[in-house]
Amino acid sequence: MKYISVLGSTGSIGTQTLDVVRKNNDLKVAALSAGSNVKLLAEQIREFRPLLACVGSDELAEELKLLTKDCFVRIVSGMEGLIEAAVIKEAQIVVTAIVGMIGIRPTIAAIRAGKDIALANKETLVTAGHIIMPLASEYRVKILPVDSEHSAIFQSLNGEPRAKIEKILLTASGGPFRGRTTEQMKAVKVEDALKHPNWAMGRKITIDSATMVNKGLEVMEARWLFDVELSDICVIVHPQSVIHSMVQFVDGGIIAQLGMPDMRLPIQYALYYPDRRFLDSKRLDFFALQSMTFEKPDLENFKGLALAYQAAERGGNIPTAFNAANEKAVALFLDGKIGFLQIPQLIERAMEETNYIENPSVEEILATERSVYELIESRWE
Repeated sequence: MKYISVLGSTGSIGTQTLDVVRKNNDLKVAALSAGSNVKLLAEQIREFRPLLACVGSDELAEELKLLTKDCFVRIVSGMEGLIEAAVIKEAQIVVTAIVGMIGIRPTIAAIRAGKDIALANKETLVTAGHIIMPLASEYRVKILPVDSEHSAIFQSLNGEPRAKIEKILLTASGGPFRGRTTEQMKAVKVEDALKHPNWAMGRKITIDSATMVNKGLEVMEARWLFDVELSDICVIVHPQSVIHSMVQFVDGGIIAQLGMPDMRLPIQYALYYPDRRFLDSKRLDFFALQSMTFEKPDLENFKGLALAYQAAERGGNIPTAFNAANEKAVALFLDGKIGFLQIPQLIERAMEETNYIENPSVEEILATERSVYELIESRWE
């Protein structure tokens, strides 16, 4: 029996993780956490019977206690509660499915508690990879990627020496606006940007896919996960989303992981690694597929990806500025306060105005986030 803790259980990755639990009798939930979706969290508590559940505030905790007063579950809240959920002794693996830099502290706590990490929180490595990866090595815990692309790379490397990697070939669907110019994207509405052609994801990550910022975050994450140079990560636009990513080796050989778009596959692979389990998913039909196409990414019209490479190249706390500005800009766009093309503009401004710190601590990372938020709020809210 394997016990897991799911941080961010009411989001897209969290709910799909619980679907994997639902289909496997040897997985049990030790802890759940959610930000504010108390109603869904209460339903999850009733179904999965965790020992601990965390919500974002004391007020929400009181509401959750009323909804689950007949359940044997301890209710906690805030960052302290989130860390409790991450280090709960019964769990062997922690699924970090929270969105945002709020995931850094509980991930560090889980690593120090000896938990393996099923990592779905990009921001943890984007902003604190220089802290997380050495810490995981020190405590001898596994960082198991849940992102489809990083899981594909991880699977492609299974049994292969990391020293023989020549290139990481990171695939991207191109999002709903692939092939459009900035002129054609001036009038983009929120509902247009939320129509991803292949994947069902949360609102924030769907917008990130539309701007190609998500692929930039994945580039930065891959650099830390697989210990490669930035110049060795190549983004390839693959609209069919059948090849989830590839690894090219020094002899010219390329190993790829293919499959239908279904996030439950990388989630389940992380939870059971190195074993594979049956998954009731749709199988890839090559005869129906007939063809796959590949394109270079458009860095001119999708400036978010180009800015991500710049942020990764500069390093230090600049990836934090990139990430924090994007989070704030996406929220403003979803609220109808800025246009779609202003998202990369705000990111660029934040990168330019952030005071550089070469090797930031967690406190300096979070301080950079706050300063970027204040910069954007002072001008746009």
